[in-house]
Amino acid sequence: MATNNYQFKTARLPIIFLFLYTLGGLTACGDPPPIILSISPRTGAPGESLTIFGKNFGEVQDKSYVTVAQIFPTMSSYIEWTDTKIILRLPEFGESAMVYIQRGDKKSNPALISNRDSLPRPIPGTEGDKSPRILSVEPESAVIGSLIIIRGSNFGSSRDTSGVFFTRERNPDFPHEVSEWIEVFDTEFGYELWSDREIQIRIPDGVTSGDLEVRTSWGNSEPVFFEIADKPGVMVFGDKRTYTVLYTVNLQTKEASASNSLYLWFPRPVFSSSQPSVKLLSWNKAPFMENYRGTTLFKFNELPPYTTMEITLSFRVEVYAVTTNVRESSIKQSGTFPVETVYTLPGPLIPSDHALIKAHTNTVVGRERNPYAKARKIYDWLITQGGIQREPVTGGVLEALDQKQTDPYGAALLFCAMARAGGIPALPVSGVLVDQSQGTIRHYWAEFWIDGFGWIPLDPALGAGAAPPGFSLREDRGGYYFGNMDNRHITFSRGERVLSQMEIRGKTVVRERDFALQNIWEESSGGLDYDSQWGDVIITGVEN
Repeated sequence: MATNNYQFKTARLPIIFLFLYTLGGLTACGDPPPIILSISPRTGAPGESLTIFGKNFGEVQDKSYVTVAQIFPTMSSYIEWTDTKIILRLPEFGESAMVYIQRGDKKSNPALISNRDSLPRPIPGTEGDKSPRILSVEPESAVIGSLIIIRGSNFGSSRDTSGVFFTRERNPDFPHEVSEWIEVFDTEFGYELWSDREIQIRIPDGVTSGDLEVRTSWGNSEPVFFEIADKPGVMVFGDKRTYTVLYTVNLQTKEASASNSLYLWFPRPVFSSSQPSVKLLSWNKAPFMENYRGTTLFKFNELPPYTTMEITLSFRVEVYAVTTNVRESSIKQSGTFPVETVYTLPGPLIPSDHALIKAHTNTVVGRERNPYAKARKIYDWLITQGGIQREPVTGGVLEALDQKQTDPYGAALLFCAMARAGGIPALPVSGVLVDQSQGTIRHYWAEFWIDGFGWIPLDPALGAGAAPPGFSLREDRGGYYFGNMDNRHITFSRGERVLSQMEIRGKTVVRERDFALQNIWEESSGGLDYDSQWGDVIITGVEN
């Protein structure tokens, strides 16, 4: 009866109005409202990333937006926007907030998020307090790289995602430009022991005298003051640039038995003093292990024959420019730090024990004994007489030295070989350069270690002027790229990342001269025949 009444009324409308009315109804029906299915995390804090899962968000943001407690995040807060997922940084909000998506005149259902900073916490020392507590730090003052012991309670039986954080060295002219903290790094063999009541760590580079904290999933300890002693200079961080990077591998299976497996090791941007924040933003397939020895590991079982698959990862990484000022006369190389043992050893890529490398190193450094001055002499020889060019050059370190012709990859390895031959800890660094148009190209540079100071960056290729098209070089490139680094180097590996096979009979794939120096990228077993194609690192967002 109601339907007949509706038809009776519309029959009296003008034909053109009826047409427009019907068209509008069809359009509205064809443009469903956004639907929020879930959010992650459900408890967050302002400045952290929030991921919204659902549908009908729109493939591009256009004029759509998200509100959090009726607050409109700035456009720079949006990290990713697809039809089924939105990632953005949370604005300031109260104890809790309703999250909505507005697309045109359509508003989504709400999702509730709580402010972690506003949640009640147990009073320190009470029975319900599980946050870590520092009772003592021994010694109370030490040089960078030294071993210190932290005693207390509630540290946890294993480190897992916990960490120790020091006060960061900052530019006095721009004290609020960089984050306040630096975590202990594995590159310096930073974590030697972690138990519920005792932690043994080595002091990372890039820190200064100030507060020290232990952070676990249960909370942060009360900070204690720690003094950095006898630092032979300063390392300043500034000019932060935040990149959103994405890279993809495409797979196509051929023959495949009923029982097979495939592992893929995706390099992650590394944590370092100049790259202190790295966050995995999204993936289109869930990883087997999100962070496994500097990679994100994927595992696929029983892949069918003659199928295609694409795996994509996206990261958000902060990169700071680095400026160092070293007082050479204050350097005291002790030879007692682990980095001095490990990073002076020869290896397949760095034959520092070869007679030709040793002889040439002795010729270049002469009677110089200061490690900083020796590193500078090796660098100066490389950028003036090493024959560095942008185009790829075949051969390894020995060929580069013999022919005096090499590329950025060979130059970084040759510096490390000569530095190690001269007793200076050094490691190659790999990643990408970001040019003026936000394009990327694989690139290689190096770092060397000074006791009490830490790792010092250098880029022989850019110092020699061997820059890719579209990359703007400084006029003082020769001097600048020894001890300093810009914010257009995104690091994916420091040193050689040595991974172990997951299966004894697995067939491994090595990708040489790629954006990370690691010995395994792929591993297959069970009669799996496939093709893989790794894409370049793509910049999808930049914030200054």
